[in-house]
Amino acid sequence: MLEVEVFTSPGCAKCAHARKVLKELTERLGGGRVRWREVDILEELDHAVALGVLAAPAIAIDGELVFTGMPRPSKLRETLLRRLGEAGS
Repeated sequence: MLEVEVFTSPGCAKCAHARKVLKELTERLGGGRVRWREVDILEELDHAVALGVLAAPAIAIDGELVFTGMPRPSKLRETLLRRLGEAGS
């Protein structure tokens, strides 16, 4: 199972879009394959800094910062599918 974190900040319109896209993608990929959570960079600043997050939205997969901005939904889907294949799921 992939662990995905979407780093957001309060009042960020792009962050709201990132949440929506990620929720839809994970639902399409099927339950149990991808678990995601929203990380408020103001509340978890140390965690965000440790991963190298400089701005929101950003997306980390399995503890690795993969996107420093919101990618196209197709690119995010491609990346999740590739990682699921690498994980043997």
